[in-house]
Amino acid sequence: MCSLFGWTDYAGIVPHRVLRKLTQALANAAEERGTDAAGISYVRNGEMVIYKRPKPAHKLHFNPPDGTVAVMGHTRMATQGDKKLNFNNHPFAGTAGGTSFAFAHNGVLWNDKELRRDKVIPDTYIDTDSYAACQLIETQGKLDFDSLRYMAETVEGNFTFTVLDQENNLYIIKGSNPMYLLHFKSLGLFIYASTESIMKAALRRLGFHKFPSERIETIEGDILRIDCHGQITRSGFEPKLYRMKYSPWLDDDIYTYYNIHEEMLLAYCGCYGVDSSDVELLLEYGYSCDEIEEMLADHDLLRESLQDVKFICGEEKYEGCYGGVY
Repeated sequence: MCSLFGWTDYAGIVPHRVLRKLTQALANAAEERGTDAAGISYVRNGEMVIYKRPKPAHKLHFNPPDGTVAVMGHTRMATQGDKKLNFNNHPFAGTAGGTSFAFAHNGVLWNDKELRRDKVIPDTYIDTDSYAACQLIETQGKLDFDSLRYMAETVEGNFTFTVLDQENNLYIIKGSNPMYLLHFKSLGLFIYASTESIMKAALRRLGFHKFPSERIETIEGDILRIDCHGQITRSGFEPKLYRMKYSPWLDDDIYTYYNIHEEMLLAYCGCYGVDSSDVELLLEYGYSCDEIEEMLADHDLLRESLQDVKFICGEEKYEGCYGGVY
């Protein structure tokens, strides 16, 4: 459960000092989903720049230079690949044909070793599972909707990806992990973050919440490109559903599927001090994975939601379901 964040300034209205503060505010707010490492990427004089360190965002100084059109950022909660080895941290650098790009991922992939074993992608010194997706794009020799579709349909896991190329085209590949994208038309600015809570925290800090904005909806299977002129182009990919890994006793004729996102919530909720039984209860009563992810970082919201469940299911079933949070 890492976080993606960034912006595209297509009109040049917002002063550089404000955009610099916006970058830092987004990064700091995104720490709620990862403090093991943080980094940003941007284009300077036609070349891709990546700055990342194995430190929480608030201990870093993010200062994209004047004239920067777009920033793509990431905060990391390490699941695979030693965070102390900075090459394991996001964003990653890639090249597809003659196009340089930066790549970031929120989620976990589990078929990266299989892809290397089968020679779909080459071996590498980078241990992070996410880098396999970056390599898949490179194997296609181009960066476009087709290569991104191939990548998204080849990896297995839970994800949302962002890609920034040397022409300041920002791509968002929306899988099962959350994405919150706003358009401030009067400012000529797009801002994105993994969750609404991260977005609100950053915007309030700078006063951006006072400006009118429109949410740009993204659903699983979307691929969006926002170019340097603020034009959005859409494509898509076919999301995968996965056989339930933890039910080997199921008869082969029973096709029980669910999104791997649920597995990841149950596996990592303890990192936020939340008991897996609470997550299971919320899933049972119809809360989406995206909603529960926001609750993991906002225990007041979690408390309110569990109180609602208490009202629905009664005291007897609800007894003791606060787990480690309360």
